[in-house]
This record gives sequence, structure tokens and C-alpha cells, in this order.
Amino acid sequence: MDRPFTFINSAMSADGKISTKERKQVRISGDVDFDRMDDLRATSDAVMVGIGTILADDPSLTVKSEARRSARKSIGSDENPVRIVIDSKARTPLDSDIFIKGEGKRIIAVSVSAPSDKVEMLQQKALVIRTGDEQVDLCALMKELSSMGIQRLMVEGGATLNWAMLSNGLVDEVYSFVGNLVIGGASAPTLVDGAGFFENEILPLELMSMEKMDEGVLLKWAVINNS
Repeated sequence: MDRPFTFINSAMSADGKISTKERKQVRISGDVDFDRMDDLRATSDAVMVGIGTILADDPSLTVKSEARRSARKSIGSDENPVRIVIDSKARTPLDSDIFIKGEGKRIIAVSVSAPSDKVEMLQQKALVIRTGDEQVDLCALMKELSSMGIQRLMVEGGATLNWAMLSNGLVDEVYSFVGNLVIGGASAPTLVDGAGFFENEILPLELMSMEKMDEGVLLKWAVINNS
């Protein structure tokens, strides 16, 4: 396989929403799930989000546990995984937390149509990879990440990136924490948005495990019929 082993990790409400209609992040899970997520980051080579997540939430995508950061450094790794933003038009703000907080490498993936002046500014902060005409070519990007030694990739969304990755056959497993709240809203992002599959294209999953956690449940799925 000429791409990293890739999994999506997300928390969603009981009605499948990952944030409110204003695209504001809501605390859906508790401390146990946050610690699980931190461990997933610490054991991944890279963490990927879309530009929508950067603009809405400004996450640092760092490993929070000092012990886990130390364990990474003890084996010769940076204390944080490589942080990757899918940003076709080079809209990542230069003062984003991913640039300010924590050690480690950053990659901004842009399309060929991204404005050159914005790309040049981002190149001062991160490795910029240009691929795809109007949108980032995710298949080509994944091959490049693999050639760079990234073998385990954690995708933290949001809904548009999750759709792009799944619809391109680039995901091996999906971990979804389902919390004990209802958010509602026709325009509120779900776990996977995008164009959606036609009936004969629907992507099947196989349930790997189900675990009660905090005040919700953690579901782990394998993506089958993966291309």
C-alpha cells in the first residue's frame, strides 16, 4: 500500500453532529475520551485536519501528555506528530496555533491555484506541498506522505475532509465517540458531509468494537471494500 495506514477519529452527538450550526466546537466527550485521543496522536506519525477546522477551532494538534511527549523524544521522534492542513487556497492564518504551539514539523497542502503570495508566506512557517489544480489531490498527497516516512496517519476532520478521504478510498478505520447530547440543525456539520454517495456507492463498514466510555459509547469501524 503506497499510502499511510489512515484512521478518522471524531466525537459526535447522538444525532451525528460534530459541532453546532454556527460551526462552534462543543465538548461532546469527557476526560477518558480526551486521554484516548491524546494517546492516538502520540502514537501517530502525523495528524491531519482541513482548513475549515483550522478557521473554526484553531487547534494546536499537539500531544498534551508530558509523559507521551517524552516517550516520543526517547525514540528519536519530535514530541508532536507532523501536523498537516489540507488548505487548497492557502487560507491558513500565519498566527494559527499549529505554528505557535509545540515542537515538530508542519505541512500545508495547497492546490496549484493557491495564491503565490500566500504560499510564500506559509513556506516560512511550514513545508508547503502543491498538488491538484483547484483542490488538493489527496491521493497524490498520501503517496508523498508515505514516501516521507509517514506510516500512520490520524485524521481529525472535519466533515468535508472526512468525506474527501472516505470517498477517495483513503481510510482504513473510523473511530467515533457518540456522546449523550443532541445538537440538531440541518446545517450543522455531521461526521461526514460533502456530496454524499449514491445508493449503489454507499461505503460499508465492519464493526470492530464497541465500548461504553464517559457518558457515551466508542465505536470502532473497519472500512471494507477499500480501494
